[in-house]
Formats: sequence, structure tokens, C-alpha cells
Amino acid sequence: MDAMIIIRRALLVLLVASVLHGVPNVAEATAATAGRRVYIVFTERQTPLQAAESSDVSAKIETFHHGLISDALLDGSSARDRVVYHYTRSLNGFAARLTEDEKNNLAGKDGVLSIHERVMYRPQTTRSWDFLGLPLHEHRSLPFEQDVIIGMIDTGITPGKIIGAWAYDGGLPDGQVFPIDDEGHGTHIASTAAGRVVRNASLYGLANGTARGAVPGARLAIYKVCLYNTGCASEDILAAMDDAIADGVDVISASLSAHTAREYPDDALAIGAFHAVRRGVLTSVPAGNCGPKLGTVSNVAPWMISTAGTTTDRRIVSKLVLGNRKNILGHSINTFPDIIGKQALLVDPGNCVENLEGAWYKGAILLCPPGQLIDQRFIIRSGATGIILPDRSDDEEDYPSFTLPVVLVGQAQFQEILRYYNGSSVESKNVMITSSSPENLYSRTLAHPESTSWPPGHLSARHPQAWTMSGQSLTISSGTSIASPHVTGAAAYVKSVHPHWSPAATISSLVTTAKPIHSNVREAEFAYGAGQVNPIRAADPGLVYDASEADYINLLCAQGYNASQLASITGTRTICPTTGPMVHLNYPSIAVPVINYGVEFTVEIPRKVTNVGPANSVYHARIRSAEGITVSVEPDELVFTAEREELSFKVSVTGSLQMPAANGSSLGASASIIWSDGKHEVRSPIYVFPRQFRSYVEPVHCRCRPGKCDSQLD
Repeated sequence: MDAMIIIRRALLVLLVASVLHGVPNVAEATAATAGRRVYIVFTERQTPLQAAESSDVSAKIETFHHGLISDALLDGSSARDRVVYHYTRSLNGFAARLTEDEKNNLAGKDGVLSIHERVMYRPQTTRSWDFLGLPLHEHRSLPFEQDVIIGMIDTGITPGKIIGAWAYDGGLPDGQVFPIDDEGHGTHIASTAAGRVVRNASLYGLANGTARGAVPGARLAIYKVCLYNTGCASEDILAAMDDAIADGVDVISASLSAHTAREYPDDALAIGAFHAVRRGVLTSVPAGNCGPKLGTVSNVAPWMISTAGTTTDRRIVSKLVLGNRKNILGHSINTFPDIIGKQALLVDPGNCVENLEGAWYKGAILLCPPGQLIDQRFIIRSGATGIILPDRSDDEEDYPSFTLPVVLVGQAQFQEILRYYNGSSVESKNVMITSSSPENLYSRTLAHPESTSWPPGHLSARHPQAWTMSGQSLTISSGTSIASPHVTGAAAYVKSVHPHWSPAATISSLVTTAKPIHSNVREAEFAYGAGQVNPIRAADPGLVYDASEADYINLLCAQGYNASQLASITGTRTICPTTGPMVHLNYPSIAVPVINYGVEFTVEIPRKVTNVGPANSVYHARIRSAEGITVSVEPDELVFTAEREELSFKVSVTGSLQMPAANGSSLGASASIIWSDGKHEVRSPIYVFPRQFRSYVEPVHCRCRPGKCDSQLD
């Protein structure tokens, strides 16, 4: 660790008040009326300035930025007033408010690498760490746990054990924006990864247990970039990541995503994470909440670790009791002691939006038809005490909370309730909503993760019983935002044992030790990721697949990114080789694109592993193949004689992909390689798919689900 980072960490510990890294821009409050938009401009690194003192470097780079902007402006206004942020620490560039013509003028200036319009991102338990096999040891001694710093880029924090907190909002000056969490999302994420032990945590007795984070001794640095009901602007995200990297955090947790995957040069999270890798910092992100259909993962850069979701062995249910004593199980969080458990008249208003304006349904429970976006304010104004909603998502592990009693039911259950309503007399049309309760031995096999169809090698770990302090009460939440800090916590746990491991090595340890989530579909790893994270095994993986910044750049070159696109990602002008063999990133999973279905193929993929276990170790390969696919490894035995020794092997995949079924449910085939020395099992998922994959995937549009609308943080 260099002296600058040590000094920076010392400064972090001394922080007791919020600090805003930005440039005062009060004069820009009316910029929208002038036709200006926020653009992010990446510039070349000013190499001659790097020998100067740090403060001098920042000042000279800012002067360089002002000169570029001044030359592009058309109205004679001040360049300083146009700047939102200067990125001078890990990233290189600035964010500024410009007109379209000014942006075009700036694009032609020397030193400007690329320009991007702002993108809005959105934020996407007591029992979960027990479920993941990380036991509670209140007095455990991990070698470097208290030295681990997790940078939380989210909605802020409810004050707790933090060593620094910053807030960002389009460059507003200090004192106009604060890092206090007014929504609860950021506090929840932080507590999941590194919260202290809290016994008897529950939501009015529901799902009682001990709430804790993975690494309770770790420190938290908070970077608030998301505003309630507004979202998280890309220029704020980049400013926060620029600061977090320079602050010396070990892991960045950003439970944010766009609605769809973006090309790397246009993805603020991917760009910030690339610069984090350059400084040895791992970035943990969610896969997004738009699943479970194919092609819905929104964070896919291989230098980040992206998390989807599974179920746990506990399910929370709400019960609806009809007047004929029929019990129907639904799902949602209901904690209304003055209302639930009492009979109410069931009413079908026909439409729970327009027909409720000025209507009066005092004490009734409304049967709301499918396909409507419910506004709870209309329900409350009507005097109704509850509603029954059909949930089209078929996700019974999603636990939305409402401001009045609600039961979400499946389509078949909704039709049964409708038949009961239509076949009953007025006197017998009564129903009763009971309080939510947990089923602690949830017997079903693990269900589809909320977000699916990603590059194999990423993880699944969603846990519905998630706890966060919001005001004075605890809440229960679900989503890949909640899965992501579990992986963040697992990564911090690994870092507390191996502080000098690279981000790639840490990702490898989490991926190769994950518990496979078996499926009856051929996609397997492509649908479910590498599996369920196992923090204990990840801290002792045996072997790791390591990679460096140069390896990622070579991969980008091989994927066809041009010089301008590469510069946007790396911050420097990079010239790719014009010829050479196909580049294979030394990633812990293997993707095998083939020409098309029914075409015979043979592909060879090189890999190398580093021994992080005992010096004298012998590993043997075990193969699992799918129908029509043959996998072999050469050599199939790896003999290590020293710690940190690196050995290479080659994977051969041959066969012919079967044409998918008419419903398109099976697009490829999964396999895997497991290296074992008798104690460690190092598993690498393999997925074979056609190059024309995109043509088989229908465009996916996120739809609003009850309690998960775009206007809410999910």
C-alpha cells in the first residue's frame, strides 16, 4: 500500500462531518432552461503533471479542463460555472452542462477522448449469513478484518459505525446535500455487508433472529449518489468512484444498475470499476431486477462481480381466509395489528384506479383486476382497509411492503377468489387477511434467480429476510440490491484473510467455490450463475484464476472496441495489435461461442491457475458435460511444488449444439470442470452458445410490479 493511501485512510478516520467533493454550481440551477445537459467528458491523462504535488496536479488539471470548455462555449459564460465535477484522482475528465452545439465543439478538441450524455441508474438478513454457511463468531479474529474498508455507493447512511461520508448531487455546494439516508436502501446495503450484531431483530415479531453483516469489524466509507424517487446520475457515480478509489477502500459496493446492459464505453459503473481494478479495488454490483427472462442482466463487465438472486430456506406468507373458510396463501409483508385478523366485506370495484376517485368503500377489501398500476393513495382515500392483487411476476420470494394490508396471489388463485365472489350472496362475501408469517423449512428446491441469463461465472445470492433501519423501524426487503451486499460482504471476508489478493483473484475465489444451483434446463450456469456464494470456502479456494489490467485491455481489443471506445474505458489512448491469436481472458468461467446450431465445432481455450493452497499439491480434473458436448482437459493433472506457483492447461470443447425447442427455452448447453486435490474443489462453469445469440432473445422491457415501480428504489 503506498504512502498516499495510508495518509488518505488516516484522514478518513478523522472525518466527523459530511464533505462534498464537487464544484459550487448554484448559478446553474436554471441551466435546463438554456437547453443545457450534463455531459461526461473523458480526457487524456496529463502525464507531465504527475511529478507535481497532489494539490498542484488537481489544480493544473482543472485549469486544463477550464481551457477546453472555454474554447467550446458559445455564449461567453464562465467555464468554471459550467463544470459539475472534475475527475482528477483515479479517473481523467470532467462533467459539465453544455448545449448540443457546445458539446460538438468540445468533441474536436485535442486531449478529449470521448463525450457521454448522463445516464440514470437505480438502486436495485437476519438469517442469510447462517444460510450461506458463515457462522457467527462474535470474538473471531480475522487477520485484517478491521483494516478492510468497504465503500458503499448508494442512498447514504443512517449514522452508525462509519469513518467518512460524502454526498453528491450534480455538483451542489457543501451544505446543500447531505449523506443522511432518507430512503433506507443504503443503510440496508451497508448493514448487510458489515453491520454489527443485533439480536432479536424482527419486524413486529416476523422472522425474528440475529441480524449481522459478514464482516462486523470492517469499516464503512459512505458515498451518497442516489436521491429518493430521482435515481443515481452517472456523473455523481463517477465522482463517488473517483473518490472511493483514491480514499483507499478495499471493496466498492454499488447496488445500482440501469434497466439494460450498456456497451462498456457508455457504462459509468463499468468505467469506474475498471479504474478501481487498476488500483486493486474490487467492485460488487447487482445483476438487476428485470428477470427472469433471457438477456436481462444489466451489469456484465468481467472486471466486476455481478450478483443475481435465489431463495433461502425461509418463505414469508400472508394468508387470505374466504367466507367459505377456504385458505389462500399469498405473499407480501403485512403488519397491521388493528386491521388484520378481522373480517371485511370483499368488493370488486371493477377498476382500482379510475373507479376509486371519489368512491367510498369504508372497511372493505378490494379485489383489484390484473394489469393495473395501483396507486395506494386512491385506496386509502376510498376508506378501504386492504386489497387483493394478482401478481404477474410469479416470484413468491419477492416481499413488497405496502401502506395497508395487501395479499399478492397468483393468477389461478385470483380466479378462484373471483369465482367465490361471483358465486356468493352479499351476506357471505367476507374475507380476512391474517398477519404474515415465516415458513422456516421451505421445502421447494431453489427457484430461478430474479435476474438470469448472464455470462457464466457470476453469482446468485438473494435473501428475502433483509433488514435495514429506516427511521425508527426495521423493514424486510428483497431484490438483487440485497443479494449484492452479500457478495460484497463475502469479498470483504476474503480480503480480511488475503488483503493482497487482486480483484480477479477474489472474484475467482467466490466463483469457483460457489455451490451449483441445479436446474432441469440446459442453460444451467447461464441461467443461474456460478451458484450460491460460500464465504468460508472462498477464503480457502486452493487455486485462483488471476488477471491484470492488461488482460482486460487485451480482451477489449479482441472484442473489437476501437481506439476511442478503449480510451473511454481506460482513460488512455490504446493501440490494439492488428494481428495475433484470439485473446482469452483468464476468467474462472468459460464462454464458448459457436457458429450456429447443428454445426460441428472444436474450440480450445487456454487457462492458468495459481496455487494459493499448500505448497505441494496435486489436482486432478473432473468433467461434467451436456448432451452433444464433449469437454477434455490437457493436462488433466496439475502438480504444484510451491505456493503462488502458476500452471497452465488447455480446455477442448467439441460437439454440435442442438436446435432450441419451439418455446426458445434452451439456447445453449452447460458443462463444467472441477479441479480437486481431495480437499479443495475448484469449479469452472462452461457455457456453449451460438454467436447469433441475440437474434434468439426477445427484447426485454422492465415492467412495473406491485411495490416495485420505476418511481421506487428497488
